[in-house]
Amino acid sequence: MGKKSLCLLIASALLAYYIYSPIPENVEQRWKLMLINACFKTLGHMSTVAEKLGLANYMEILMILTNMEHTAPRSDEKVTVTDTKFNGVPVRLYVPKGQPDSLKRAVIFIHGGGWCVGGSAMEPYDLLSRQTSERLNAIVISVEYRLAPKYHFPVQFEDVYTVAKYFLQSSILEQYNVDPSRICISGDSAGGNLAAAVAQQLLDDPDVKVKLKIQALLYPALQTIDMDLPSYQDNEYMPILPKSLMLRFWSEYFTTDISLHKAMETNQLVPAELSHLFKYVNWSNWLPEKFKKGHIYTTPTHGSSKLGEKYPGFLDPRAAPLLVDDIKLRGLPLTYVVTCQHDVLRDDGIMYVSRLREAGVQVTHDHVEDAVHGALIFITSPFTLTTGQRMVNNYLEWLNKNL
Repeated sequence: MGKKSLCLLIASALLAYYIYSPIPENVEQRWKLMLINACFKTLGHMSTVAEKLGLANYMEILMILTNMEHTAPRSDEKVTVTDTKFNGVPVRLYVPKGQPDSLKRAVIFIHGGGWCVGGSAMEPYDLLSRQTSERLNAIVISVEYRLAPKYHFPVQFEDVYTVAKYFLQSSILEQYNVDPSRICISGDSAGGNLAAAVAQQLLDDPDVKVKLKIQALLYPALQTIDMDLPSYQDNEYMPILPKSLMLRFWSEYFTTDISLHKAMETNQLVPAELSHLFKYVNWSNWLPEKFKKGHIYTTPTHGSSKLGEKYPGFLDPRAAPLLVDDIKLRGLPLTYVVTCQHDVLRDDGIMYVSRLREAGVQVTHDHVEDAVHGALIFITSPFTLTTGQRMVNNYLEWLNKNL
């Protein structure tokens, strides 16, 4: 074998090793997902190197993908799309052109991205909002909230809450010809977190008279105090959202101080005086048996009181909607929750389903056995996955039936 052939063989082997990811057999289009994940890994490695060299924050490099996917507002024969502001917060607004005189439904949508990346103008989110507007004849308000690490909690929550509260005014609903009894709040991943938190907080706001009819939470992140759930253990190295990246997203949401990130890595977060919070995320009580898979529950180790005092936000229900008393759940609207089997956030969503049902809230739980985190955004070329397209169709069908 010549030197060139040997070099080619070695290069091919290294490339195959880099691309290969341990993806479960039941996941469709496994090699395509591996290639997609290789792109994500490359961007992650670039982010790590840039940060270690002091060139940029990790999340600033990850934003390259967001910027590459950016689309300008484009109207067509079915939907008018504009970028505007609701009470000072940027939103992308989708107004259907069909049946102009009829009262319309409305969806307040919040994009994912770990509170650090992503945007309403990304091509997959733009397409999802456009399809929602077309198929439901609905106004869609896609919120462009500010991102970490430049802005930390509660800025992201406050931006979304500001938009929701503004839109739910009777005068604004009349302006857009929206039926006040047919309004939804929805979001995926970190957006699902924000949607759940906003829905909870709206219940206690005396200024908001219009109530949400439904909430749709798509593989949401909902708790900050146990990073050793069965789903975190089983899916630690799964594509798109490995455990290490999720912990980085969580910590960046609150601070750039590495001490919080380290506490999350060791699962030592909650001060002893707040140990009562563990009951809200005790997966041995809230997970159905099939998701426990032989795991044995151990209470997370207590963290430093100083950490809780320095960064109280990570224990705030506006950041972790699972950390609320049952009484705070009882008034919530009809709920749709999507979870993915091969996702670190799977158990967050499943525990919320259990707690909502315990509180008397009607819930539709759509658990997708063959999906990884983020599947809903893989609906545009060249990253199209059949699983993502199927999940979008199921989501829109549920909205159409229940909104």
